[in-house]
Amino acid sequence: MPADDHYQILFEPVKIGPVMAPNRFYQVPHCNGMGYRDVSGMVALRAIKAEGGWGVVNTEQVEIHHTSEITPFIELRIWDDRDLPVLSRITNAVHTFGSLAGIELAYNGMNGPNMYSREVPLGPSDLPTLTYTSDPVQARAMTKRDIVDLRRWHRNAALRAKSAGFDIVYVYGAHGFGAPQHFLSRRFNHRTDEYGGSLKNRGRLLVELIEDTKDAVGDTCAVACRIGVDELIGTDGIHIEEMLELFSDIAELPDLWDLTLCDWDIDSRTSRFGEEGHEEPFVTGFKPLTTKPVVGVGRFTSPDAMVSQIRRGVLDLIGAARPSIADPFLPKKIEEDRLEDIRECIGCNICVSGDMTMSPIRCTQNPTMGEEWRRRWHPEKIQSKGHSKSVLIVGGGPSGLECTRALGRRGYKVTLAEKSNELGGRVTQESQLPGLAAWNRVRDYRLGQIRQMDNVETYPGSEVTVEDILEFGSEHVVLATGSKWRRDGVSRHHLLPLTFPEKLVFTPDDIFEGRVPSGRVVVYDDDHFYLGGVVAEYCRKNGCEVTLVTPAAVVSSWTMHTLEQEIIQADLLKKGIKIIPHHFIRPGKETYPEAVHIYTGESTVMNCDALLLVTARLPNASLETELGMMRDSWGDAGIKSVTRIGDALAPSTIAAAVYSGHRYARELDEKIDPDAVPFDRELTNIAPEPDWNTFWQE
Repeated sequence: MPADDHYQILFEPVKIGPVMAPNRFYQVPHCNGMGYRDVSGMVALRAIKAEGGWGVVNTEQVEIHHTSEITPFIELRIWDDRDLPVLSRITNAVHTFGSLAGIELAYNGMNGPNMYSREVPLGPSDLPTLTYTSDPVQARAMTKRDIVDLRRWHRNAALRAKSAGFDIVYVYGAHGFGAPQHFLSRRFNHRTDEYGGSLKNRGRLLVELIEDTKDAVGDTCAVACRIGVDELIGTDGIHIEEMLELFSDIAELPDLWDLTLCDWDIDSRTSRFGEEGHEEPFVTGFKPLTTKPVVGVGRFTSPDAMVSQIRRGVLDLIGAARPSIADPFLPKKIEEDRLEDIRECIGCNICVSGDMTMSPIRCTQNPTMGEEWRRRWHPEKIQSKGHSKSVLIVGGGPSGLECTRALGRRGYKVTLAEKSNELGGRVTQESQLPGLAAWNRVRDYRLGQIRQMDNVETYPGSEVTVEDILEFGSEHVVLATGSKWRRDGVSRHHLLPLTFPEKLVFTPDDIFEGRVPSGRVVVYDDDHFYLGGVVAEYCRKNGCEVTLVTPAAVVSSWTMHTLEQEIIQADLLKKGIKIIPHHFIRPGKETYPEAVHIYTGESTVMNCDALLLVTARLPNASLETELGMMRDSWGDAGIKSVTRIGDALAPSTIAAAVYSGHRYARELDEKIDPDAVPFDRELTNIAPEPDWNTFWQE
């Protein structure tokens, strides 16, 4: 139990039907971009959570039947018994550390375009499928026979889950993905039979699936129901008032309620648009109606906030996806009174982008996430130092700080020099912009860890020259010097430099340095991540008249992968920022730049006082170039290697910078074969080769 009595309530066991959770830390189902393709990596990810103290560890959504699959997204499947060996690996791994294993059975219905199976999707009504890519596929209205089939498919999947060793089996009706939610929502349910119309009728399928699951596996498995309680569109959709009404009738039916918001983007809000505990107003009021345990999420990282949720009767279990990704050992650290060691989630949703891009999950705060199996990286363990003794790191941004922290943990003598008076680099700079205050957690966690190390020294306010490096005489020199935003318009649309009037041109670096534009400002965003929208908002807050121009169809287009694009665009429009999509910026014939339509070529003169370019970045590589010119002096100075990392190597996300620093630290003094794949991978077991002469013959 934790030394602080205040937190002991978090470690009380909780009975969930026929099983007992060892504590109140509950890793809710979350996707990971690996699923059936990267099985061992996916299993290791869940095992790490259990080792870290999460009392319940759930899978992602698991497709129960081939008539409802969500290709190209990569989730788990429980279509038939051939899927059970994979699923049994999860339960075995989770049980190794004394945690309960849960499985989220999903019939996606209208959310499943069935690109792989080519089956016609099924839904409550004849409507287009609900996919992120607006696939030209329509679901057909389910007949009574179809509903009977679905109930049988779900029951069969529950029985398979039990045989695979799961302790908790879900009925899933949330996030726009589960068929029960589609039936509940009057937006999608236009039926006139006993499954449509009244709230009771629209909830009938949900009730039947819960009852079927309890009947099938409820003797030994807990049955959980994950349900969306509000679509945030008022009475046109699912809303709290009617869900409380439905809940009052069925509150005792499952063994656990997992309450969430209906759509994934509003449930997993980024920190830019949602504070810790932002879902409390939507889940308050449900717990008093049931004796069954209730779990909910809210990007909880503060143990005090967790305790408050429980003591006030809002939740019984603290649900987490993103905080368990940022720090799989969060429960252990609370239990061991090591709060200062918690890697707090920054709410950037880079983790979500793994699932959205069908690639292994990653995390800005936790560079080992997704690498637990394929690189054998453990979030809390790192190998001891090799034969080298000292490392000089130039640059105290995210890559430099992570490299310093990890090398220090390995036992090297590390010196970090940063030219600015404040460490943190781009995270310190960007965290001053609207909505990005949580970015500072990347810096603060690493500084807190570094300050505990006697073998690490930091020197802010120290601009390092080549002569300084040679004189210092460290064995290894790491250049984490970051990058600068380009002032010549080069990015995805313009690949060659342009010349704009110097007095008009600003970049994000100018804002970071206190040079803020005024008057009429044109923000040209050819970066397409979050920063273009953020600096536009910043200028608007400073009284500017702002127009955002982008070659893309929408603002901050890549943020569709972090589930915030629509929220960003709506927010900017509400703030009075004009948006001009499908246009690039070029120098005009007169003083002002022109916005040119990418399809028609029509141009419009942009009368502005400032042109703020959010385009590409250039690595700060001059130190490496100068050191290269003096390579003959390295031996006398005792230098064995000079390496660029992070944005100084190739500008990218903060997550990529942290990963780059961590990878360097892991690989120093390790033997690396440049011709070998540097991580383990799994290859599909191919079927026996047939005799093609007879293969298609009857």
